Amino acid sequence: MIHAKLQTGEQAGTYVIPEAVTESELLDMAQRLARRRLAKGRILRGPASVYRALQTRLLDRDHEVFGIVYLDNQHRILGVEELFRGTIDGTAVYPREVVKEALRHGAAAVILAHNHPSGHLEPSVADERITDRLRQALELVEVRVLDHVIVSSEGYTSLAELGKV
Repeated sequence: MIHAKLQTGEQAGTYVIPEAVTESELLDMAQRLARRRLAKGRILRGPASVYRALQTRLLDRDHEVFGIVYLDNQHRILGVEELFRGTIDGTAVYPREVVKEALRHGAAAVILAHNHPSGHLEPSVADERITDRLRQALELVEVRVLDHVIVSSEGYTSLAELGKV
């Protein structure tokens, strides 16, 4: 059980709150569920599951956040980190730092992710460029970039699904 007031529902992945909760308590429950979705050893199966796991962490931000999900060779989560914080419409991402952190986590693969506070789903030219730069940098140390997922209030965009990873 995640919270004293939150109980598992009859169907897998559903929950019941049998008594009134405050907005603060509800947000706390959502954060706890989000952390559980990103727990070490879990497997993310595709861009939709990455979006569901990250949406609670990234959607309430009024600035861009660039994060990485570090994976082992079986694509199980080793860790999740928000590496860079930017402004409302961009963030600086440094490949050297990404490589350093991927090696520190012992990652065999990574999923890149960032939010678009504007709600816009289309990847920018800058998004595509940094994805390519990170893919090239990580390839040198034998870490695969599986995807770059953009999270917004309108949903998500997977650069892998677009053929851009």
